[in-house]
Amino acid sequence: MTFRPASLSHFDQAPKGHGVIRGQNYTVWRFVHLPGERHSIASDDEILLIFPEVGGELRIAGEVHQIPPRAFVIVPPSEAELSLSGPGRAYALITGARQADPELIINAAQYRERDPRVKPVVEPLAVAAHQCDRVRIYRIDDIPFPAGNPRLKFLQTATMSVNWVEYHGPRNRTQLSPHAHDDFEQGSLAITGSFLHHIRTPWVSDATQWREDEHIKASADSMLVIPPELIHTTEGVGEGQHILIDVFAPPREDFIAKGWVHNADDYVS
Repeated sequence: MTFRPASLSHFDQAPKGHGVIRGQNYTVWRFVHLPGERHSIASDDEILLIFPEVGGELRIAGEVHQIPPRAFVIVPPSEAELSLSGPGRAYALITGARQADPELIINAAQYRERDPRVKPVVEPLAVAAHQCDRVRIYRIDDIPFPAGNPRLKFLQTATMSVNWVEYHGPRNRTQLSPHAHDDFEQGSLAITGSFLHHIRTPWVSDATQWREDEHIKASADSMLVIPPELIHTTEGVGEGQHILIDVFAPPREDFIAKGWVHNADDYVS
């Protein structure tokens, strides 16, 4: 058995402040405010837009939608344009991107070969009739925390799910949550704050595959991609606000089954 390492990428490695970091089944696009500039995106699957700090404008199918700060936006499969209303960032999470300049994919070298352990996105979930072909805007501050879990909020599209993790000050080191996934990657997108990603490779019978634990420092505007089977947990360090978004594709069925996903009723399994 050969374990793939976790890989950390930074969006500031991209030209002009725009760039793409990918997982096996999805891409994460970062857009920054430039006066007068509109950013184009196109996908054969739903697009999840994240406006973590500043609002903007979304144009799709001849309609204009005003987006508030601190919002998730789910866009039907389409071509769309977005612009930001002031200095800040927006992100697009896409499984069915129609175009991605290879030169903009910061971590393309990590995906010259597919990882057979990663469960593919086979078929998008069907969108419930009352939500079909609609642009859906969710204010992050209006999404409830699941009972007993005051740090995480959960949302999904037809092909992905995300956890919005937010807290102030350092994370309690006596309450970390090391775990591993058998058949999907986890992308951890750092929005605000400083983090330590703790990674442990399981011991197997072949001792040549053993590795020392890693403690990977991550600043804002970075994403760590964690392959299957690696034990991991993330710790916000230092004072101030910490925001981290965990990205999964396909959607996390276990979170949906527990009733944690805010908009799960928008989809028909």
